[in-house]
Amino acid sequence: MSEPSWYELEYSPRLTVPEAPEYFRRWAQAAQVARDTLPHQRNLAYGDGPNETLDLFLAENSRYLLVFIHGGYWRAFDKDDFSWLAPPLVARSISLAVLNYALCPAVSIGQITEQCRRAVAWLYQAAPRYGLEGVPLLISGHSAGGHLTAEMFATPWDRYSLPSEAIAGGISISGLFDLEPLIQVSFNADLRLDVESARACSPVYKTPTLRAPLVLAVGALESSEFHRQSHLLKAAWPENCSEVRSVPGRHHFNVLDELANPDSPVWAPFIPDSVSSSPNGDELTRPKGVL
Repeated sequence: MSEPSWYELEYSPRLTVPEAPEYFRRWAQAAQVARDTLPHQRNLAYGDGPNETLDLFLAENSRYLLVFIHGGYWRAFDKDDFSWLAPPLVARSISLAVLNYALCPAVSIGQITEQCRRAVAWLYQAAPRYGLEGVPLLISGHSAGGHLTAEMFATPWDRYSLPSEAIAGGISISGLFDLEPLIQVSFNADLRLDVESARACSPVYKTPTLRAPLVLAVGALESSEFHRQSHLLKAAWPENCSEVRSVPGRHHFNVLDELANPDSPVWAPFIPDSVSSSPNGDELTRPKGVL
Protein backbone atom coordinates (compact mmCIF):
# COMPACT_ATOMS: atom_id res chain seq x y z
CA MET A 1 0.00 0.00 0.00
CA SER A 2 1.42 3.39 -0.97
CA GLU A 3 2.08 6.08 1.60
CA PRO A 4 -0.65 8.72 1.98
CA SER A 5 0.00 11.89 0.02
CA TRP A 6 0.53 15.26 1.70
CA TYR A 7 -3.04 16.24 0.84
CA GLU A 8 -4.35 12.98 2.27
CA LEU A 9 -2.55 13.54 5.58
CA GLU A 10 -3.54 17.18 5.84
CA TYR A 11 -7.21 16.56 5.13
CA SER A 12 -7.76 13.14 6.75
CA PRO A 13 -7.87 13.62 10.55
CA ARG A 14 -8.62 9.93 11.06
CA LEU A 15 -5.07 9.20 9.86
CA THR A 16 -3.47 11.52 12.42
CA VAL A 17 -5.72 11.00 15.46
CA PRO A 18 -5.36 7.28 16.36
CA GLU A 19 -8.16 7.43 18.93
CA ALA A 20 -10.71 8.73 16.39
CA PRO A 21 -12.84 5.53 16.54
CA GLU A 22 -13.13 5.99 20.31
CA TYR A 23 -14.61 9.43 19.76
CA PHE A 24 -17.15 8.07 17.29
CA ARG A 25 -18.14 5.37 19.78
CA ARG A 26 -18.51 7.86 22.62
CA TRP A 27 -20.49 10.26 20.47
CA ALA A 28 -22.97 7.54 19.54
CA GLN A 29 -23.34 6.28 23.12
CA ALA A 30 -23.72 9.75 24.63
CA ALA A 31 -26.16 10.71 21.89
CA GLN A 32 -28.36 7.73 22.73
CA VAL A 33 -28.31 8.67 26.42
CA ALA A 34 -29.34 12.23 25.54
CA ARG A 35 -32.28 11.04 23.43
CA ASP A 36 -33.35 8.61 26.15
CA THR A 37 -33.31 11.20 28.91
CA LEU A 38 -34.13 14.56 27.32
CA PRO A 39 -37.57 15.40 25.88
CA HIS A 40 -37.33 16.28 22.20
CA GLN A 41 -39.14 16.34 18.88
CA ARG A 42 -37.70 13.57 16.72
CA ASN A 43 -37.45 13.19 12.94
CA LEU A 44 -39.30 16.36 12.04
CA ALA A 45 -39.47 16.55 8.24
CA TYR A 46 -38.22 19.82 6.76
CA GLY A 47 -38.60 18.57 3.19
CA ASP A 48 -39.55 15.62 1.03
CA GLY A 49 -36.03 14.68 -0.04
CA PRO A 50 -33.79 11.89 1.27
CA ASN A 51 -32.87 12.28 4.94
CA GLU A 52 -34.52 15.71 5.17
CA THR A 53 -35.30 15.44 8.88
CA LEU A 54 -34.13 17.07 12.10
CA ASP A 55 -34.38 16.59 15.84
CA LEU A 56 -35.41 19.52 18.03
CA PHE A 57 -34.42 19.84 21.68
CA LEU A 58 -36.29 22.69 23.35
CA ALA A 59 -35.02 24.76 26.26
CA GLU A 60 -37.11 26.86 28.61
CA ASN A 61 -36.92 30.59 27.91
CA SER A 62 -34.64 30.01 24.92
CA ARG A 63 -32.09 32.72 24.30
CA TYR A 64 -31.09 31.09 20.97
CA LEU A 65 -32.01 28.26 18.66
CA LEU A 66 -28.71 26.67 17.66
CA VAL A 67 -28.86 24.84 14.34
CA PHE A 68 -26.15 22.16 14.19
CA ILE A 69 -24.90 20.68 10.89
CA HIS A 70 -22.77 17.59 11.33
CA GLY A 71 -19.52 16.81 9.56
CA GLY A 72 -18.15 13.62 8.03
CA TYR A 73 -16.90 15.04 4.72
CA TRP A 74 -20.48 15.20 3.39
CA ARG A 75 -20.43 11.39 3.18
CA ALA A 76 -20.64 10.02 6.73
CA PHE A 77 -22.44 10.32 10.08
CA ASP A 78 -26.04 11.08 10.93
CA LYS A 79 -27.88 13.51 13.19
CA ASP A 80 -28.30 10.66 15.69
CA ASP A 81 -24.54 10.74 16.35
CA PHE A 82 -24.71 14.28 17.75
CA SER A 83 -27.64 14.43 20.17
CA TRP A 84 -25.02 14.62 22.94
CA LEU A 85 -24.68 18.32 22.23
CA ALA A 86 -28.17 18.95 23.60
CA PRO A 87 -28.05 18.44 27.41
CA PRO A 88 -25.47 21.12 28.31
CA LEU A 89 -26.98 23.60 25.85
CA VAL A 90 -30.59 23.08 26.92
CA ALA A 91 -29.46 23.52 30.54
CA ARG A 92 -28.23 26.99 29.56
CA SER A 93 -31.44 28.03 27.77
CA ILE A 94 -30.18 27.24 24.26
CA SER A 95 -32.54 25.16 22.14
CA LEU A 96 -30.91 22.85 19.59
CA ALA A 97 -31.90 21.58 16.15
CA VAL A 98 -29.69 18.77 14.81
CA LEU A 99 -29.98 18.42 11.04
CA ASN A 100 -29.83 15.36 8.85
CA TYR A 101 -29.04 15.50 5.15
CA ALA A 102 -28.40 13.08 2.31
CA LEU A 103 -24.81 11.94 1.81
CA CYS A 104 -22.35 11.82 -1.05
CA PRO A 105 -22.06 10.11 -3.47
CA ALA A 106 -25.85 9.71 -3.65
CA VAL A 107 -26.12 13.51 -3.83
CA SER A 108 -23.69 16.34 -4.53
CA ILE A 109 -22.31 18.87 -2.05
CA GLY A 110 -24.42 21.51 -3.79
CA GLN A 111 -27.55 19.46 -3.15
CA ILE A 112 -26.60 19.03 0.52
CA THR A 113 -26.17 22.81 0.78
CA GLU A 114 -29.66 23.29 -0.59
CA GLN A 115 -31.06 20.81 1.91
CA CYS A 116 -29.51 22.77 4.78
CA ARG A 117 -31.02 26.00 3.44
CA ARG A 118 -34.44 24.38 3.39
CA ALA A 119 -33.94 23.17 6.96
CA VAL A 120 -33.05 26.63 8.25
CA ALA A 121 -36.01 28.18 6.43
CA TRP A 122 -38.32 25.47 7.79
CA LEU A 123 -37.14 26.12 11.34
CA TYR A 124 -37.85 29.82 10.99
CA GLN A 125 -41.33 29.18 9.63
CA ALA A 126 -42.11 26.48 12.20
CA ALA A 127 -40.74 28.42 15.19
CA PRO A 128 -44.14 29.58 16.55
CA ARG A 129 -45.37 25.97 16.59
CA TYR A 130 -42.61 25.08 19.06
CA GLY A 131 -42.65 28.20 21.21
CA LEU A 132 -39.62 29.68 19.46
CA GLU A 133 -41.17 32.69 17.74
CA GLY A 134 -38.72 35.58 17.80
CA VAL A 135 -35.86 33.44 19.15
CA PRO A 136 -32.66 34.27 17.20
CA LEU A 137 -31.09 31.54 15.09
CA LEU A 138 -27.43 30.60 15.36
CA ILE A 139 -25.97 28.38 12.63
CA SER A 140 -23.19 25.99 13.61
CA GLY A 141 -21.31 23.05 12.20
CA HIS A 142 -18.15 20.98 12.43
CA SER A 143 -15.75 20.11 9.60
CA ALA A 144 -17.97 19.64 6.52
CA GLY A 145 -20.71 21.11 8.68
CA GLY A 146 -18.46 24.12 9.20
CA HIS A 147 -18.38 24.53 5.43
CA LEU A 148 -22.17 24.29 5.29
CA THR A 149 -22.42 26.88 8.07
CA ALA A 150 -20.49 29.35 5.93
CA GLU A 151 -22.68 28.49 2.95
CA MET A 152 -25.69 29.55 5.03
CA PHE A 153 -23.97 32.93 5.46
CA ALA A 154 -23.79 33.30 1.67
CA THR A 155 -27.44 32.39 1.04
CA PRO A 156 -29.94 34.86 -0.48
CA TRP A 157 -32.47 34.29 2.28
CA ASP A 158 -35.14 36.47 0.71
CA ARG A 159 -35.68 33.63 -1.77
CA TYR A 160 -36.61 31.41 1.19
CA SER A 161 -38.93 33.92 2.89
CA LEU A 162 -36.53 34.29 5.78
CA PRO A 163 -35.41 37.75 6.93
CA SER A 164 -31.64 37.82 7.23
CA GLU A 165 -31.87 39.48 10.64
CA ALA A 166 -33.44 36.28 12.00
CA ILE A 167 -29.94 34.75 11.98
CA ALA A 168 -27.93 36.27 14.81
CA GLY A 169 -24.62 34.60 13.97
CA GLY A 170 -22.75 31.38 13.54
CA ILE A 171 -20.00 29.13 14.87
CA SER A 172 -17.95 27.22 12.31
CA ILE A 173 -15.57 24.69 13.85
CA SER A 174 -12.76 23.23 11.72
CA GLY A 175 -14.54 24.29 8.56
CA LEU A 176 -13.50 23.89 4.92
CA PHE A 177 -14.02 26.98 2.80
CA ASP A 178 -11.92 26.40 -0.33
CA LEU A 179 -12.75 22.92 -1.62
CA GLU A 180 -10.28 22.81 -4.50
CA PRO A 181 -7.57 20.98 -2.48
CA LEU A 182 -10.02 18.13 -1.91
CA ILE A 183 -9.74 17.22 -5.58
CA GLN A 184 -6.39 15.70 -4.55
CA VAL A 185 -7.68 13.30 -1.86
CA SER A 186 -8.81 9.71 -2.29
CA PHE A 187 -12.30 10.28 -0.90
CA ASN A 188 -13.02 12.66 -3.76
CA ALA A 189 -14.24 9.46 -5.42
CA ASP A 190 -17.37 10.08 -3.33
CA LEU A 191 -17.38 13.88 -3.46
CA ARG A 192 -16.86 13.97 -7.26
CA LEU A 193 -15.37 17.45 -7.20
CA ASP A 194 -13.64 19.02 -10.18
CA VAL A 195 -12.21 22.52 -10.39
CA GLU A 196 -15.51 24.06 -11.48
CA SER A 197 -17.73 22.37 -8.89
CA ALA A 198 -15.18 22.86 -6.10
CA ARG A 199 -15.07 26.58 -6.76
CA ALA A 200 -18.88 26.77 -6.99
CA CYS A 201 -19.13 25.18 -3.53
CA SER A 202 -16.38 27.27 -1.89
CA PRO A 203 -17.54 30.09 0.42
CA VAL A 204 -14.26 31.99 -0.02
CA TYR A 205 -15.39 32.90 -3.54
CA LYS A 206 -18.81 34.12 -2.41
CA THR A 207 -20.13 37.31 -0.85
CA PRO A 208 -21.82 36.92 2.54
CA THR A 209 -25.45 37.96 2.68
CA LEU A 210 -25.59 38.17 6.48
CA ARG A 211 -24.10 40.96 8.56
CA ALA A 212 -23.92 38.75 11.65
CA PRO A 213 -20.71 37.53 13.31
CA LEU A 214 -19.30 34.17 12.26
CA VAL A 215 -16.92 32.60 14.78
CA LEU A 216 -14.13 30.56 13.19
CA ALA A 217 -12.53 28.00 15.50
CA VAL A 218 -9.96 25.29 14.88
CA GLY A 219 -8.12 22.98 17.24
CA ALA A 220 -4.54 24.02 17.90
CA LEU A 221 -3.43 20.44 17.20
CA GLU A 222 -5.08 20.25 13.78
CA SER A 223 -3.20 20.18 10.49
CA SER A 224 -1.81 23.30 8.87
CA GLU A 225 -4.45 23.10 6.13
CA PHE A 226 -7.36 23.23 8.57
CA HIS A 227 -5.81 26.34 10.09
CA ARG A 228 -5.19 27.84 6.64
CA GLN A 229 -8.79 27.19 5.60
CA SER A 230 -10.17 29.28 8.48
CA HIS A 231 -7.68 32.07 7.85
CA LEU A 232 -8.74 32.12 4.19
CA LEU A 233 -12.34 32.83 5.16
CA LYS A 234 -11.32 35.43 7.72
CA ALA A 235 -9.43 37.28 4.98
CA ALA A 236 -12.33 36.94 2.53
CA TRP A 237 -15.06 37.93 5.00
CA PRO A 238 -13.46 40.42 7.42
CA GLU A 239 -16.75 42.04 8.40
CA ASN A 240 -18.18 38.71 9.60
CA CYS A 241 -15.04 36.96 10.81
CA SER A 242 -12.98 39.08 13.18
CA GLU A 243 -10.50 36.37 14.15
CA VAL A 244 -9.65 32.68 14.01
CA ARG A 245 -9.79 31.07 17.45
CA SER A 246 -7.12 28.39 17.79
CA VAL A 247 -8.30 26.27 20.71
CA PRO A 248 -5.42 24.96 22.87
CA GLY A 249 -5.10 21.23 23.35
CA ARG A 250 -7.77 20.34 20.81
CA HIS A 251 -7.53 18.15 17.71
CA HIS A 252 -10.10 17.71 14.96
CA PHE A 253 -12.47 15.58 17.00
CA ASN A 254 -12.38 16.86 20.57
CA VAL A 255 -12.56 20.48 19.39
CA LEU A 256 -16.29 19.85 18.90
CA ASP A 257 -16.62 19.67 22.69
CA GLU A 258 -16.25 23.46 22.67
CA LEU A 259 -19.67 23.84 21.05
CA ALA A 260 -21.26 21.86 23.87
CA ASN A 261 -19.79 24.23 26.47
CA PRO A 262 -21.46 27.67 26.55
CA ASP A 263 -18.53 28.89 28.69
CA SER A 264 -16.12 28.21 25.82
CA PRO A 265 -14.61 31.21 24.02
CA VAL A 266 -16.34 30.10 20.80
CA TRP A 267 -19.57 31.34 22.40
CA ALA A 268 -18.14 34.72 23.46
CA PRO A 269 -19.92 36.90 20.84
CA PHE A 270 -23.28 35.43 21.82
CA ILE A 271 -22.83 34.83 25.56
CA PRO A 272 -20.62 37.71 26.66
CA ASP A 273 -19.66 36.16 30.00
CA SER A 274 -18.21 33.04 28.32
CA VAL A 275 -14.76 32.15 29.59
CA SER A 276 -12.18 29.75 28.28
CA SER A 277 -12.42 26.24 29.62
CA SER A 278 -10.21 24.59 27.03
CA PRO A 279 -7.86 21.88 28.28
CA ASN A 280 -4.12 22.26 28.00
CA GLY A 281 -3.63 18.67 26.90
CA ASP A 282 -4.96 16.48 24.15
CA GLU A 283 -6.37 13.72 26.35
CA LEU A 284 -9.77 12.26 25.60
CA THR A 285 -12.46 14.51 27.00
CA ARG A 286 -16.22 14.23 27.13
CA PRO A 287 -19.00 16.75 26.69
CA LYS A 288 -19.98 18.43 29.93
CA GLY A 289 -22.87 16.71 31.64
CA VAL A 290 -23.19 13.90 29.08
CA LEU A 291 -21.21 10.76 29.97
